[in-house]
Amino acid sequence: MRLYLLLVVPLLMAQPRLQNVRQQTRAAGNLSETVRSLIASQKEPAWIAYAVPQLPGERQMCCWSSNAQGQSANGCALEPQLEGQRQIAPSGTVHLEGGTEFFVFLRVENQRVEKLRIFSVDCSVDGGGLPLFWLTGVNAAQSVALLESLIPATDLKGDRRLADGAISAIALHRDPAADLALDRLIAPSRLETTRRQAAFWLGNARGRHGYESLARLVREDPSDKVREHVVFALTQSKEPQAVNAIVRASREDRSPKVRSKALFWLGQHASRPVAEQAIRAALSQDPDLSVRKQATFALTRIPNGNGVPLLIETARGSKDEAVRKQALFWLGQSKDPRATRFFEEVLATR
Repeated sequence: MRLYLLLVVPLLMAQPRLQNVRQQTRAAGNLSETVRSLIASQKEPAWIAYAVPQLPGERQMCCWSSNAQGQSANGCALEPQLEGQRQIAPSGTVHLEGGTEFFVFLRVENQRVEKLRIFSVDCSVDGGGLPLFWLTGVNAAQSVALLESLIPATDLKGDRRLADGAISAIALHRDPAADLALDRLIAPSRLETTRRQAAFWLGNARGRHGYESLARLVREDPSDKVREHVVFALTQSKEPQAVNAIVRASREDRSPKVRSKALFWLGQHASRPVAEQAIRAALSQDPDLSVRKQATFALTRIPNGNGVPLLIETARGSKDEAVRKQALFWLGQSKDPRATRFFEEVLATR
């Protein structure tokens, strides 16, 4: 019985809703070798596609359109189409809870992979009349390895699109190999744009592992620009400790730009006492004026106007004249009744 289950699992993977393609089905075998063989043998543009396990969550990867009658439908065209030509069949029920698999589509031309698309299982796909090789029984770890190998070492326009697509596809794999691949992609030896994209997906999709990788990166990375982006990537994490890592960056990072960026994002989280405390500390203790001004601005980012009392407090009591002026400026921009009353009170005492 156990052997039987292992044999049928690949057959249970979802298959895409395809139209307008010349489809052939192949067993994946060793995925990289199979893809290399198909690329070498293909004389015309073609697509190679397969399904892999997807992280849980509500991630819809499709295209949405409406017809002349105002009816909406989801479906994507793999190839460019003329105006009014698109006739993608409706995909049926859209499962908002997210699928357990997603599809990877690789466009092959000129003996190389030139484009990558990913789609939800609910998405109808129009192949533009090209050949499409559907691979069955794909191993998730082998898929991650293949996608990582496709990431170019240059930042040319087409290469950047391919790299970004491969990184996002890696991040959505429900397999530990994706964590290890993203960790390799944030290494200092990689292109900065690749590192920033990998950092974003570590925060957005990879849970506890992603948080731990980013917390280490924001402490240790030699690039100010990368650390600045990692602060943003930490805001994408659902791990509660991510805010603490941003607070630490706002206090300890050697770059004023990184500390300023950390304070900006802490403004979005200032309902948490630790975030508010970090902003207060920067207002009075940071040695760089630009950071102190950014801390004042961060008070304006606190949701629901909850930063206005802190701005008033800063305008009243800060010993830093530049910070007081900054607080007065942002209070004037706020149009908040509490700010108006504060200005009336100040004018009344003059």
